[in-house]
Amino acid sequence: SRERIELLADAGTFEETEAGLVSANPLGFNGYEAKTAGLREKTGLDDALISGRLSIDGQKAMIAVMDFKFFAGSMGSVVGEKITRAIETAIKEKRGVIIVSASSGARMQEGMLSLMQMAKTCGALARLSEAKLPYISVLTHPTTGGVTASFATIGDINLAEPKCMIGFAGPRVVKETTHQNLPPGFQTAEFMLEHGLIDAIVQRKDLRAKLGRLLAFMMPQK
Repeated sequence: SRERIELLADAGTFEETEAGLVSANPLGFNGYEAKTAGLREKTGLDDALISGRLSIDGQKAMIAVMDFKFFAGSMGSVVGEKITRAIETAIKEKRGVIIVSASSGARMQEGMLSLMQMAKTCGALARLSEAKLPYISVLTHPTTGGVTASFATIGDINLAEPKCMIGFAGPRVVKETTHQNLPPGFQTAEFMLEHGLIDAIVQRKDLRAKLGRLLAFMMPQK
């Protein structure tokens, strides 16, 4: 996630927000606290998302980047809260919002509190839309589960990296529940582009320039 921010941010402009926010163990889930503590030590991350202010080609924005290395990028209370706070800051400071997704979905160890983040993040994005500020979603490999079913697919513009997996459940689970043979590659970015779920596929090396142009076009004129 930090490497991705370095690829996107103008030099010296990234300022992390909500650093140090960590998950509690609201359900008393056995082993959860030890697991998250171990992941924090191993990855150097507080949780599965980094957020902050930055400029991209001179355009000011808030960014939230998920990191699959931390609990498979799952969304718990911290991820949902950091996204929501980033959006609220964007509204206050009149910035666009970029969310880069890479996730296995909701974090089951936090139960309903993790599922609630789906509604919370979408509610915050609705307020961003009311403020006439843009939200650009960037889907990377893989983007699945409750993240796909909430904020990742409701951008004003939805971009994806080539050949990334986008879906809710995995292909085996989908086949077992629907009892149907599904089209080859039905959960790839290319299939999603062909069927209208995303707006463009962008190579990682081209993403910074694309985001800069989109923000320049979409931000309200002063």
